Amino acid sequence: MPEALTHFFQVNRLLFDLFDIFIVAFIIYRVILLIRGTRAVQMLAGIIVLTAVYFIARELRLLTLYWLLGHFLSSIFIIIIIIFQRDIRRALTQVGRTPFSKNTDEDRSKTITEIVGAVEYLAKRRIGGLIVMERDTGLKDYLESAHSINATLSKELLISLFHTSSPLHDGGVIIHKGRILKACSVLPLTKNPYISRSLGTRHRAAIGLSEETDAVIIVVSEETGAISLVMHGGITSDMDINSLRNRLEAIFAPTEFHKNTWKNWLNRA
Repeated sequence: MPEALTHFFQVNRLLFDLFDIFIVAFIIYRVILLIRGTRAVQMLAGIIVLTAVYFIARELRLLTLYWLLGHFLSSIFIIIIIIFQRDIRRALTQVGRTPFSKNTDEDRSKTITEIVGAVEYLAKRRIGGLIVMERDTGLKDYLESAHSINATLSKELLISLFHTSSPLHDGGVIIHKGRILKACSVLPLTKNPYISRSLGTRHRAAIGLSEETDAVIIVVSEETGAISLVMHGGITSDMDINSLRNRLEAIFAPTEFHKNTWKNWLNRA
């Protein structure tokens, strides 16, 4: 039996090597997608430059610089974990999700209709809004300090929560499976220094949450009434109501999920 296994691996060595290369290439590809457009790109570039300087210093016998960079790079693994802790947490969260998840029986069409109706009302009257639609990644960490609602989602309820006369109008409203779970939720602000200064606190909070989770977040500006959609650390601004509806339907469409399960999983950023 051991000889048969040995013979099998020897005969199929090329296939295993190709499979090994495919796995490594896939991991590198996913890492690039994960850090693309984030501050991690600049930090990673800086580490690569320091590593290059380290080898140059060794060849040119620049002993002090070589010693200094040698001690720095000897702890590079810990340094990377500290610097990229948010990106690593996001990556592990995405890995933990399964591409074979079953769709719920939630009436997505009704949910989207109620949300879009509320957003349209808020935008026309320039009432600020921050709506968080939970997906695979749980938002328990952001629910503890929020005010519990746990009510069936409706356009009217959403509007009343964000109305300026409501004591709960500040913060985000978290929606899950057709229900409003929490209101007045405090979300983490993004620390990305490249975010436009024109974006307000709601937009920065939406981007901050999207950097750590796969939630879909809708922001309505109270200054201009502009509608923005935030996902995976990116923001699409100045959307009209039809574009918003189409994007939400594409994101949450159950038919697309079933037909393109692997495609959706591989393309998650």
